[in-house]
Amino acid sequence: MAEGGGPESGSAADSDTEPVAAQIPTPSIENQKQSIGSLLKTTLKKGDEWYLIDSRWFKQWKKYVGYDSWDMYNVGERSLYPGPIDNSGLFSDQETQALKEHLIDELDYVLVPTEAWNKLVSWYSCLEGQRPIVRKVVEHGMFVKHCKVEVYLLELSLCENDNMENVITRHFSKADTIDTIEKEMRTLFNIPSEKETRLWNKYMSNTYEQLNKSSATPSRNFTTSPKLSSNSSASVSPTVTNGDSSGSPGYALNNSTSSNNRFGGYNSYSSSYNYRESQSQPGLCGLSNLGNTCFMNSALQCLSNVSPLTEYFLTDQYEAEINRENPLGMRGEIAEAYADLVKQMWMSRSSYVAPRTFKTQVGRFAPQFSGYQQQDSQELLAFLLDGLHEDLNRVKKKPYLALRDAEGRPDDIVAKEAWTNHRLRNDSVIVDIFHGLFKSTLVCPECSKVSVTFDPFCYLTLPLPMKKDRTMEVFLVQSDPQSKPTQFRVVVPKLGAVTDLCSALSRLCGIPSEKMVVADVYNHRFHKIYRRDDALNQIMEKDDIFVNGSNHSGTCNEANGLYDGEEEAMDHQVSPEPENGPSEEEEESSDLENGSKGNAAKLFTFSIVNSYGTVNISPLPCDGNVLKLNPHSTVAIDWDTESKKQFYDEQEAEVYEKHDSMLQPQKKKTTVALKECIELFTTMETLGEHDPWYCPTCKKHQQATKKFDLWSLPRILVVHLKRFSYNRCWRDKLDTLVDFPIRDLNMSEFVCDPKAGPYVYDLIAVSNHYGGMGGGHYTAYGKNKMDGKWYYFDDSSVSSASEDQIVTKAAYVLFYQRRDEDSPSKPDPPASLGGATESGDDHMDTN
Repeated sequence: MAEGGGPESGSAADSDTEPVAAQIPTPSIENQKQSIGSLLKTTLKKGDEWYLIDSRWFKQWKKYVGYDSWDMYNVGERSLYPGPIDNSGLFSDQETQALKEHLIDELDYVLVPTEAWNKLVSWYSCLEGQRPIVRKVVEHGMFVKHCKVEVYLLELSLCENDNMENVITRHFSKADTIDTIEKEMRTLFNIPSEKETRLWNKYMSNTYEQLNKSSATPSRNFTTSPKLSSNSSASVSPTVTNGDSSGSPGYALNNSTSSNNRFGGYNSYSSSYNYRESQSQPGLCGLSNLGNTCFMNSALQCLSNVSPLTEYFLTDQYEAEINRENPLGMRGEIAEAYADLVKQMWMSRSSYVAPRTFKTQVGRFAPQFSGYQQQDSQELLAFLLDGLHEDLNRVKKKPYLALRDAEGRPDDIVAKEAWTNHRLRNDSVIVDIFHGLFKSTLVCPECSKVSVTFDPFCYLTLPLPMKKDRTMEVFLVQSDPQSKPTQFRVVVPKLGAVTDLCSALSRLCGIPSEKMVVADVYNHRFHKIYRRDDALNQIMEKDDIFVNGSNHSGTCNEANGLYDGEEEAMDHQVSPEPENGPSEEEEESSDLENGSKGNAAKLFTFSIVNSYGTVNISPLPCDGNVLKLNPHSTVAIDWDTESKKQFYDEQEAEVYEKHDSMLQPQKKKTTVALKECIELFTTMETLGEHDPWYCPTCKKHQQATKKFDLWSLPRILVVHLKRFSYNRCWRDKLDTLVDFPIRDLNMSEFVCDPKAGPYVYDLIAVSNHYGGMGGGHYTAYGKNKMDGKWYYFDDSSVSSASEDQIVTKAAYVLFYQRRDEDSPSKPDPPASLGGATESGDDHMDTN
């Protein structure tokens, strides 16, 4: 067990003076909850300081105090005591304590104001050696100011011209001025105040631009690196750089009164994004997060960059086509709310807007989106496209049309019939832009009946090839005190259970799998001890997994991670007295615990605690009497402070060995091409037993074979990558990197209509999802129609982006625009679907 720690015995709910490491009286659980809860509502103010706390620690604290209503059952339980604030999960390097890249608010960390931080530290203390992560509130926006905590600082590498290899790294706020940087460089390089200096921005390998040392901020003076532009000229608008030291933007400091010019190189590297401070460019308008509404903001930014749809609303074409009588619609209210929002995003000069009215209207008609729980951007898109379609349906009275099978007729005739029938009931701008046609082929396995139908679609949901295995890294801790912990890398079934992990580890270490207990260790305590039938997808990649293994006789006790046989390993310390008097080992044990003979000082004391090591249940007497430990006992050792310094080496205690499996090169994460996903979608499959097809010939349900093909594609092709997988027993998110083209996506080879023209698409928007099943964060990339450049939309923030940033494993929904993008909003249909009619039944295309 770990060294003693945590609160003393007694209910936290009953005590107002629960001792902690700092020995400062701690308020009651209820007072803590109310005090911190009130402080978390503090409004952001420019210049204030806020602190980052690892979300795992904060969630543990919330459980401990019963912060959320669903966590009230175990309030104050000692097993939930969070211990000192531990931010190690946020660091990419524990020594330098540099932040990991792409940390997400609420998912990876929480932000608390200074007063809340001070209170939590006074109650729980901080992990020894960790520095607080403090950040300032800065102001963004030129026309409309808004505050944001600057989590990621700008990392500047500074140097002089006469000694370019002497690079000193310093961090600055985006709100700092160029003058601030110059003063820092003067100090670092001992440049006298009377000497004139010049500051330069270095970009590419040997290009410099002189900077104005006024109150301008660094973010307004950055230029574009070669990775973002082949012609790197000065630009006022900030951009994201990638930390490429060979071609990143840079600063130069020139001392003109010296014989040697002095230059200061600067490499901008930050995993966050610089913000546009002028939103004069139409469409570059952020959307406020109203409370877990990033999924909605992501979807809206993608749709906003679908130029044919946005133009339709900006030019008020929708007003003449609102259908308030459609029983399937929303009385035109969704269309009007969306139109108002699009106009704010494209016609106002605001750096961001709050889409409250739009969210309220959506919530009225779709209750699942009415609250403030995280939802799915693709599901919001599906609802919105369907809602806009019905609100703008030009068909006032839908005729009844009977479905008809192909019955051996040629595909082109059946396809034309299906599309005509679809347009007789569905005729809107959404159909014009987003709808295409599937070909579905079913074959009965018994009578070989072939059924061919053609069905419209609004977006393409593509499956991702799923890996069957995953690699896990675990630490094996054996009962033998002479054996150091060993780190192993094992391959286990992706959908396996903990027993599979034990079996895989057993094959490498030789310890029987039934003699193993698997635990998630956090803050030096058992955060969770897994049952053998627990699913492995509960274990995240960043979790610290320890496996306790023993070759001693006895059985595994899964409740607390101990073995009955472990008591034998402790016999030299707590063994019962034999009939003939104390044994030699027991005498040594007595000497060990009580100190050497003649020395009254004790090295440590034993006590029985709970499995978290936080609740001292009872001391263990060491008077030679038999100890009666039940199978559920957990024993802790509390060292005497002075004795611990003399006999216990903490550094040695943390030493571990690496098994050969850790030294073998890991297989690179596979990248899947988008075309592979399309091929998988069009592959023939057999229907499952829970999803059979009714064969009209056999007159019964059959597990038929089914194949999807693409017959015609729309102007805007929406591709939904099926990253979230659900099953009766498990759910998972696939983080496979799908390599999708930014331009020249040729879909012609997948279209089975022999008369179809070319289908070549260019990417215009991407909805991203970061995180796992239980939460995460949505953002978007969009290609602005006005200047043809890419931008990154993260709620209220908008920043420039480059093409090499767009393809990531976070990509979730892709928006492609067909190459004939300048075609009119109501183009003629392809020949295979027939010509236009006066009634408008068939006057829109699907390609």
